[in-house]
Order: sequence, then C-alpha cells, then structure tokens
Amino acid sequence: MNAARSSSQSPIPSCQPGSQRFLPRARNREPRSVFCALVLFCLTLSSASFAKNNPSYTQFGHNINIAPNQQVGELTCFACSIRVRGQVAGDVTTFGGSVVIEDQAEVSGDVTTFGGDLRLDHGVKVAGDASVFGGQIRRDAGASISGDVTSMGGRGWLVPIVLAPFVVLGLLVAFVIWLVQRMRRPSAPAMPA
Repeated sequence: MNAARSSSQSPIPSCQPGSQRFLPRARNREPRSVFCALVLFCLTLSSASFAKNNPSYTQFGHNINIAPNQQVGELTCFACSIRVRGQVAGDVTTFGGSVVIEDQAEVSGDVTTFGGDLRLDHGVKVAGDASVFGGQIRRDAGASISGDVTSMGGRGWLVPIVLAPFVVLGLLVAFVIWLVQRMRRPSAPAMPA
C-alpha cells in the first residue's frame, strides 16, 4: 500500500535555491563559452584579413588617389575628389567633389557624385550604375557602364536636393505647433439660439 501511495505523490522538491535550478551547471557552461570565444576569434581574424586585402577609404577634405596596380574596397570622399587608376571592388562616392576614372581602371560597384563631375576615360569599366547630381558626365566612347546612367546636370539640382529635407522638417514642426495650440485653445460654449 505504501508503494502505491508513493507513486501517486508528487516528487520531492529540489533543495537548490530557485536561481540555481534554472541556470546551467558550471561544467556545462565551460565548453559552450570556449566554443563561442573560438568562433568569435575566428570571425575577427577572417574579417581583418578581408579588410587587409581590399581596404576601404573615407576622406574628409583630402583627395583619394588609387594607383594603377592598387586594389581597394569602397571609396567615399566628402569635400574632395577621387582619381582611380586601379581596381575598386565596391562603390565610389563623392559629396562636393569629382570622380576621375582612367587608365583601364575597373569599378565593381556604383559611381555616384553629388555636386561634382564624373569623367570616364577610354577602357574604363564600371560594373554598376553611374549617377551624377549637380554636375556633368564626361564619358569616352571606349568606356563601358553596365548599369544605368543618371545625370541631373547643373548646379540648380543641388538646391532642391539639399533643401527638400529641411522643408519637410519645417512643415512637420509647424504642424506639431498648430496641433499644440489647437489643443490649448479653450472650446467656446454653444450659444443658445
């Protein structure tokens, strides 16, 4: 009879405090943390080796020049120009500067200039799009662009492109001010007829 009673009773609660019941034991955590550390270490080394093979450059106010035998990742330039004679594995982007691609250079990504010109010499290959906002495209007949070519020439396009976000922000602020003033205004009681 005691055997039947013991099988129907609930199990004896654990003597461990509540926080220890739900945490994995220390011996189970060690291999997992060692494995995670090893994976993180391998990822760090692999990303560093990729970056070493194709470094990317971002400059503010200093021109970027890529030599004929040089290979780089992505190029970004603010208030400066870029001259490419080697190979670029990514995009080439300038803000307030020009891009010159010459001497059989190759760009695997897009070429974009805001407020500058784009010049493509004979034998140049661009695998992506070429976009110019507020400038001109000077393209030799022997240059090839695999993607789309977009040109919003002239400096007049810069004003709407730069001012459009400020106009939208100003309209949003004016709308919020109007809503706040409307909510503060006391409602007039209905006049009897």
